Amino acid sequence: MNIATMLCSRARQHPDLPALIDTRHGRDRILSFGALEINTARVANKIVASGVRPGDSVLILHPMAIELYVFLIAVFRVGAVAMFLDPSAGLDHIHRCLRTYAPQAFFGSWKAQLLRLWSPSVRRIPLSFCTSWLPATHLLSLAAAENASQQIVDLEDASPALITFTSGSTGQPKAALRTHEFLLAQQDALQLSLRLKPGDKDLTTLPIFVLSNLAAGVTSVLPDADMRAPGKIKAPPVIDQIERHQVTTTAASPAFIRRLASECQRTHRQFPQLQRVFMGGAPVFPFDLKQARSLFPNAEITAVYGSTEAEPMADIALSQITEEDFHAMERGSGLLAGPPVGSIALRILRDQWGAPLHSMTSSEFNALGLAPEAVGEIVISGKHVLPGYLHGAGDTETKFDVDGVRWHRTGDLGWLDARGRLWLMGRAAAAIHDRRGTLYPFAAECAAMQVQGVSRAAIQHVAGRRVLAVETDGANVSAALMQAMAWAYLDEVRVLDSIPMDKRHNAKTDYPALAAILSRSRRS
Repeated sequence: MNIATMLCSRARQHPDLPALIDTRHGRDRILSFGALEINTARVANKIVASGVRPGDSVLILHPMAIELYVFLIAVFRVGAVAMFLDPSAGLDHIHRCLRTYAPQAFFGSWKAQLLRLWSPSVRRIPLSFCTSWLPATHLLSLAAAENASQQIVDLEDASPALITFTSGSTGQPKAALRTHEFLLAQQDALQLSLRLKPGDKDLTTLPIFVLSNLAAGVTSVLPDADMRAPGKIKAPPVIDQIERHQVTTTAASPAFIRRLASECQRTHRQFPQLQRVFMGGAPVFPFDLKQARSLFPNAEITAVYGSTEAEPMADIALSQITEEDFHAMERGSGLLAGPPVGSIALRILRDQWGAPLHSMTSSEFNALGLAPEAVGEIVISGKHVLPGYLHGAGDTETKFDVDGVRWHRTGDLGWLDARGRLWLMGRAAAAIHDRRGTLYPFAAECAAMQVQGVSRAAIQHVAGRRVLAVETDGANVSAALMQAMAWAYLDEVRVLDSIPMDKRHNAKTDYPALAAILSRSRRS
């Protein structure tokens, strides 16, 4: 099975339905499902004629635009492997990724092509494709008139389709390889979780979700924004897109929604036409859910818990969170993520993060399991759970087998309540263990962000002291936090202009960077 078969089948069912809409130089571009089929066939012909063969890997560095998805589907059609990495991580990161998995071709915007001037690893890639004319590149054009009869290569289900890389900030980046079978299972899980249906218009901010939209017959409106930094986008052009195209759904990171909300609060605007809003890619705190409610008053707001290795794992709608749940989050119970999705198995094990788990029997596995309401490691298994990394790098730390079934260790801590709902307590590596006991990051941060005036919070252990860093709206919140969170035994509340966040989603705390900031300010 080739994932492109599913992605292109919509062309026969809904040839005139818009598949992709983007905005370039202030003008909308619309590509129908029928035109998408024709263009992906044309590009597939071109890259095959240039020398790309089934099994070859192709590095793709291009902004979210129609060209990106036309080329990606063309790569799938010919049985090649699409490869993505984060160029903002630096030249050394690029070199390490390309050394891990050397591509045979490179497709990038004209700006991305400039990497060939600076990176010997990129220069060594034999073939290069671009939608603009550049020396030593093959020109690809959506307006080309080549024969469009290229067939979709039939592949084994286990054939590789897509490779992405971890940041590698603490060492060699790990390559997450997804097969065609995996992408199909992920599509099934996402379609159920996101309730995708033909005719929806989705503002699609998470690139991988476009594939699910195409398979489901959903129109993807690609944001008129630089999605390399979702927490720093210019909101007005995106707001105009939502209104102009009458967008009905969106899936976005909390940082992206915050940017829209800030602009809409300033201009007194809302989006009453949106029916469903999904937030994920980073922790979705009550503050984020309530802010989304003010922005999308008629939509069902849903928080989705997932990761690179498994998307989605759990979800919960704002309407399903009770006042009792919110009070529990205020009192340090953690962040409610909702029931696990039906396509995965999820268990809570005794926390042994940092020590490998080896193959075991079901009885040994059950002996490691914890009863409801006990905090431990979150482990998962299922068809859309990544079974391993390329060359096994990272498998020792994150994978183990139970009677031959592969399980994944998320690195997150959590617990299950009596109703089977998952509560997140944060990263295992970020938990604070001291003479006063254990303080879990999400227990403190979720509670802090429900105090009036606090817009972001992060807990850190600095020289044996429990320091809560917060961003505020200007209010003096220190006394209120110390009183409301007496159970956390905080030593200090520190107000920062900006808590450092991850580069990818701009919504996950960068705990090492925060520790460095708090340590420096303490010494000074």
